[in-house]
Parts: sequence; structure tokens; C-alpha cells
Amino acid sequence: MRSIVLAILGLCLAGCDQNMEVQPSYREYAPAPLFRAGTLRNPPANVVARDDLERDKEVRDKPALTDGVLKRGQQRFGIFCSPCHGTAGDGDGIIVRRGMPHPTSYHDERLRAADDQYLFDVITNGHGAMYSYAARVPPRDRWAIVAYIRVLQLARHASVDEVPPDRRDGLQAAQ
Repeated sequence: MRSIVLAILGLCLAGCDQNMEVQPSYREYAPAPLFRAGTLRNPPANVVARDDLERDKEVRDKPALTDGVLKRGQQRFGIFCSPCHGTAGDGDGIIVRRGMPHPTSYHDERLRAADDQYLFDVITNGHGAMYSYAARVPPRDRWAIVAYIRVLQLARHASVDEVPPDRRDGLQAAQ
């Protein structure tokens, strides 16, 4: 009986001499059959691909400036921006009256000179005490808010001659 056990142990030990030199493995940089993308693992949740052209296009391309876009921007500005920046964009929203720090006025020369992409990026990623609105406001609404901010800036700093002729009648009636 003892010789049979030793023979089985000897056979088992004989199979352990490969030192993992011969084993099934994937070749470097070769597509793997595990996932649809040919990768060895799925990317983490909510990761943005490096060449995600659809997302880049959505962020990069501003919608055409129409009355509908401006109305949407005004509505979204009232919901997301006016609590801090105030309804006119002066940085005197309700939270400032409650003791929070003053945000920058949109009528500040630096922000009037900034391009639209900068304002879009600040809404998307936040700046200073302002947190990111990327998860709360879709890109088309962010562009609408940027357009409305430009309207607020122009309303404060434009002359009557810069108003389109078809809109001057309503402006003069409002005065």
C-alpha cells in the first residue's frame, strides 16, 4: 500500500515541473475575445473614451442662436444660476444675502471678454466655490445658459443703435 501512495505522489510531482512556462495566455496587444471591444476588461462606469466623437461633438457644437434657445437659457439660468449670480448676473443672488461668498459678476470686464467656451467649461467643471453642473445640466442647456449670459451682458452694455431695427419698437415702448 505504501508503494502505491509513493507512486501516485511521484506522478503528481512530475507534473509540477513546468514553472508556468507553458500555459494558455493572451499575446500582448492582440484583441481579446472576452468583451465586445476586444479588451481584457470593461472600462469603469462613467468613463469618457479618449476618442468619443459623439460626446465631443455635443460639447463642441453650439446650437444656433434662436428665440427658443434664449428662452430655454433664461429658464435654466433662473433655476441653476440665479440663486448665486442673481437674476441680472451681478453676483447678488439669494445665497449672498444669506452670508455666502460673492460670485463674480457676469458684467466684470474679464468675463465679458471671455469666450463662450470658457463659460461653458466653468458651468461644466465648476470654478472656485462653484461646483460642476455637468451631471445636472445637459450640454445643450449649458450652451443656452451661455447664450443668455451674453444677452445679460449685452443688455447692460449695449447702446440702442446695436438693437436690431425690428426689436427697437418694443424696446422704446418698454422705456
